[in-house]
Amino acid sequence: MGHPFVILALGIGIVVGAILILRINAFVALITAALAVSLCAPGALDQKITRVAVEFGATAGKIGIVIAFAAVIGDCLTRSGAADRIVRFLMRLLGERRAPAALMASGFVLSIPVFFDTIFYLLLPLARSTHRRTGIRYLLLILAMGAGASITHSMVPPTPGPLILADIFKIDLGIMIMFGLAASLPTAVVIYCFVVWWSRKFDIPMRPLASALPEPEPLPDAQLPGLFAASLPITLPVLLISLNTFASSLAKLPEGGKDFARLAEITAIVGNPNLAMLCSAVIAAAVLARRRKPGRAAMARLVESSLSSAGLIILITSAGGAFGAMLKEARIGDSVEQMFSASGGALGGMKLLLAAFLVAFVIKFAQGSSTVAMLTAGAMMAALIGAPETLGFHPVYVALAIGWGAQCGNWMNDSGFWVFAKMGGLTEVEALKTWTVTVSLTAVVGLAVTMTLAALLPFA
Repeated sequence: MGHPFVILALGIGIVVGAILILRINAFVALITAALAVSLCAPGALDQKITRVAVEFGATAGKIGIVIAFAAVIGDCLTRSGAADRIVRFLMRLLGERRAPAALMASGFVLSIPVFFDTIFYLLLPLARSTHRRTGIRYLLLILAMGAGASITHSMVPPTPGPLILADIFKIDLGIMIMFGLAASLPTAVVIYCFVVWWSRKFDIPMRPLASALPEPEPLPDAQLPGLFAASLPITLPVLLISLNTFASSLAKLPEGGKDFARLAEITAIVGNPNLAMLCSAVIAAAVLARRRKPGRAAMARLVESSLSSAGLIILITSAGGAFGAMLKEARIGDSVEQMFSASGGALGGMKLLLAAFLVAFVIKFAQGSSTVAMLTAGAMMAALIGAPETLGFHPVYVALAIGWGAQCGNWMNDSGFWVFAKMGGLTEVEALKTWTVTVSLTAVVGLAVTMTLAALLPFA
């Protein structure tokens, strides 16, 4: 058993060193760090390994089903043409000359249930065809759509990062969704204005993709599902989960709360994230089956492929939860509180939000994965802040600050950087000057918005 700060340094060193230097899978790195921290932390010797497995299972039980269904929904939206329908609707709504705004809005919306890489693959053909048709700067189109997708990917559940942050800080999922959107929307507006200006500074043409296959032609409108059916898999879980949050809050009111108790009991079932995502996955699969008629065998293969890709994410996320729990067992929070008390400082306030951002940024910059950065920083900050009532604002703001920090410094050790560079047809230097700068500024603006919301609407 060692000093808590030594244990903390050991855990972070294992995670960062294993992923960045040894190139070990994030799951293996996180679970190894959790075991190492647990062995060094206080507790009965015969329980030090067992408790890692217990916490791993507890985290998987909370988020595993949601992530699995999110993967199924994302693949079904892509293959059925539902995502394409949403994009085209926004194009027509805003006008073709506002195509960058339409692509950014599409990425913003679609990245809530669908992973960033998938969104970029989906929207890139539309960006290329729009550039050919309208002559709008190609760099502006891909920066706008990439930035929109990046924002909600790290801020709004059910993507894994914000989902696990909500669990770490015991934040109601509906609140995480609402506040994530509240911080994301103004940030997106500011960043859109920035990319319009920033893209003018670079003369980067649309280059042929490095592929032997011809670029896919977009499907005709007649082969796409209707807008309602296309958007329902995205809007339904958000509405059901938010309804549950709203009803449960009304039921807790000192006056008139009993009138909403029955409603809260019903919404607790239909608004449960697991059931809401199951319903959404069924609808997304039904839309795919109706529009594409893939057959039972092909549908089964699609679902199996989606769940296989979700499996690794669940493993990594659950290992991060176990790592965070072991950091708490090491009593790091107590040591930090003692340090602040001795120096006359205070935990909480805007300094804590800045610290959460910086911790996530450093981890992200070092090892590349936004999700791993959110997991690790979330575990650390949860151990540091102690009781939520000492913050002066709702802990959701700490989670948001971590989410923004995990976006900052997106460079060559991040898969998203390579997706943007290689699929977009940019060189590494061009991607650093355009994509890295855009996403990093997004994070800084997002932190400023989060701090402003925490000051004006503490919601404590």
